[in-house]
Amino acid sequence: MLISKLYIMKKLLFLLVVLLSLQLHSQTYVKVNALTTLLTIPNVGIETSIGKKSTFQLDILGSPWKSIDGKPQQFYIVIPEYRYHFKEKYNGFYAGAHIGGTVFNFQKWNYLNTDKYEKGFGYVIGATIGYQKKINDRFMLDCFLGGGNQQGFYHGYYLSTGERYETAKNWNKSGEWLPYRGGVMVSYRID
Repeated sequence: MLISKLYIMKKLLFLLVVLLSLQLHSQTYVKVNALTTLLTIPNVGIETSIGKKSTFQLDILGSPWKSIDGKPQQFYIVIPEYRYHFKEKYNGFYAGAHIGGTVFNFQKWNYLNTDKYEKGFGYVIGATIGYQKKINDRFMLDCFLGGGNQQGFYHGYYLSTGERYETAKNWNKSGEWLPYRGGVMVSYRID
């Protein structure tokens, strides 16, 4: 059921990104994160101007891998972000603030040598710092690092039996302060 909700969410977000890109008449860039793509975890986004020194970015990071070596590694993170550019838009340093959502069917890093995995949802709230450099009239590089607080709500299961290993009545909860985004976005201006 969670996987079907993920599929529907992916389709709706894709439609939203396409509609936004068709309707916007200001400088708009579509982006692909070169680093995460090399790791086969695509991160795509769209950034558009909303003011003299302000932009709005929506990006999606997703690991479509239902299983790696028999262990679930599937997750999706959607992050809408406001960005303030200190010098000028799309050229130089910026800082951003965001709130985003996550869904996952994943074995956490501290359970890698166990028979346990987690399935659930969560949210992130945090900040991003970055530097954008124009290559030419159409292309730009966006180097960034972001993080903040992540809160997850999940059920924990055994891989071997499918039974729950934790005893939380509704949802087990987990929260951490950590870096959860970064890389180099190769950006193309579409207007």
